[in-house]
Amino acid sequence: MAVMKTPGVYIVEKNAFPNSVVEVATAIPAFIGYTEKAVNGNKSLLNQPWRITSMAEFRTYFGNAPLPKFVIEDSGAVANALLFNSKYYIVKRQDAFTLYYNMLLFYANGGGPCYIVSVGDYSAEGIDKAKLEAGIEPLIKEQEPTMVVIPEAVNLAEKEDCYALQQAILNHCGNVMKNRFALLDIYDGEKDRKHPDGDVVNAFREAIGSNFLDYGAAYYPFLNTSIVQENELSFLNLDVKKLKELLDEELNASAMPEAKMKQAQQYIDSLEKDLTDVENATLHKVLSQISPLYTQIIKEMRLSLNLLPVSAAMAGVYTLVDNSKGVWKAPANLSIATVVSPTVNISHEEQEDLNVPISGKSVNAIRFFTGEGVKVWGARTLDGNSLDWRYVNVRRTLIMLEESVKNAAKAYVFDPNVAATWVNVKSMISNFLNGIWKRGGLAGAVPDDAYSVYVGLGETMTPEDILEGIMRITVLVAIARPAEFIEITFQQQMQKS
Repeated sequence: MAVMKTPGVYIVEKNAFPNSVVEVATAIPAFIGYTEKAVNGNKSLLNQPWRITSMAEFRTYFGNAPLPKFVIEDSGAVANALLFNSKYYIVKRQDAFTLYYNMLLFYANGGGPCYIVSVGDYSAEGIDKAKLEAGIEPLIKEQEPTMVVIPEAVNLAEKEDCYALQQAILNHCGNVMKNRFALLDIYDGEKDRKHPDGDVVNAFREAIGSNFLDYGAAYYPFLNTSIVQENELSFLNLDVKKLKELLDEELNASAMPEAKMKQAQQYIDSLEKDLTDVENATLHKVLSQISPLYTQIIKEMRLSLNLLPVSAAMAGVYTLVDNSKGVWKAPANLSIATVVSPTVNISHEEQEDLNVPISGKSVNAIRFFTGEGVKVWGARTLDGNSLDWRYVNVRRTLIMLEESVKNAAKAYVFDPNVAATWVNVKSMISNFLNGIWKRGGLAGAVPDDAYSVYVGLGETMTPEDILEGIMRITVLVAIARPAEFIEITFQQQMQKS
C-alpha cells in the first residue's frame, strides 16, 4: 500500500481468491513428413511447425495428395500377386509419400488442432531418415504439442533407420521435453508374426531400446482403410507400356467378336497417346468395362494406397477421447473409423504376448470383433512392466497435471518464500486437483484419498532451501487406472425353495 502523505480517503483493493491453475491442452499432435508444398503466402514453411485445425487448412498450406505411381512387375507365387495367363504379377508403388492419407485418417477419427512439420516435397527421391529426424528439433521451441507422430517412418527403405528414428522420437518426448507422448508403428506391421521374414513385433522390441519407454506406445497391425476410392485412380497412375502389353495379351486371348475386338484395340492403343482430361476419363471408363484385368489392377492400387499404419488414427482417437471424456480415460475399446479391417486378425491367445510380454514392451492390438467392427484393444505404454507407467492414460494424465501446475506456479517466481505464499500455492493446486477429482480424473471416494499437497518449512523445505531461494512443493495424486481385466466369478448355491 502506498504511503499516505495527503489527507483524504484511499481505496485499497485486495484479491479475494488465489490464482487458478489452467488445464493445458492434451491432444495436440505434431506430424512430421513430406507434403506437396509448405508455404504461407510467399513464405516457406519448410521445417517450421505450423498449426492447423482441419484438412482444408492442410491443403491451403501443404497441398494435396501426391500422384501415386505404380509399376507392374513379374513375380513368383507370392502373397497378393495377380495371376494372369499362368503368370504372376505384382502392382508395386514407386513412391512412399503417405502423410496426406494419414492426415485424412487422423481427421476421420476425431482429429482437431495439430502441428505439421514439412521436411520436403514430392520431388524428393524418397523418404529420408535424416530429414525426418531433423523435423523433430523445431518442435523444441513449440510449447503446445503433446504428441509426436511420424507415420512415414515405416516407409523408410531400411528397418534399422525406422527404429533409430523411433528412438529419437522417444528421446525427444521423454528426455528433451518430458511432456510429450510418442505414437509408434511396427515396421512391416502389415505382416503376420509368423511371416517367413520373421516376427515383426519381436524385431521392433529388440531394436527400440530401453530408454523412455513410458513416453510412447506402439500399435499393431496396420489397417486396411477406405480413405482412397477407385474413382481416384486410373491408368495415369501406371506404367502404360507394361499395362498395354498385358491388355493386348488379354484381348488376343478373349473370345470377343472381331468388330468389338478391333474397337477395343483402338482404345488400348490410345494409352500411349497424349489425351485431354475428358478423353482420359472416357478411356478409363471404357477400359474398366472391357477389361477384367484392368479393373483388378486398379483395385490392387487402391488396396495399396489404403494400407496405412495406425499411429495417425490413434492420434485422432486420443483427441476424441480427451475432448469427450478426459485424458484420464484409456484410449481403448473404441472403434476406428474408415477402416475395413486390420491386416492381421489377432486372436485372444495371440494377444497375450502382445499385451504382457516377458520384456515388458507391450504392443497394443488392433482387433476385429464380429458385430462390433475394428477396435483398439490395448492401452499400455511400451513400459509394460512398470507399475507406475504401465498405462497410456496414467502417463498422459501426469503430463497434463505437471504442465498445468508448472505453468501456474510461474506466477509465484520471485514472490517472498514465506507462509503466506505457501498457503496461496497450496490452495491454488488443491483447487485444481479437486476439480480434476470431481470429473473422475483421480481415484478416491473423498478428496483426501485422491490427492494431497504439501509445502512449507519443516514439511518440504529446510532453512537452507529458503536461504537458497528454493520453494519445494510435493503433490501426491492417485490416478485412475483402467479395468483392463474383469473377472466375474460364478458358483452354484444350494436350492432355497
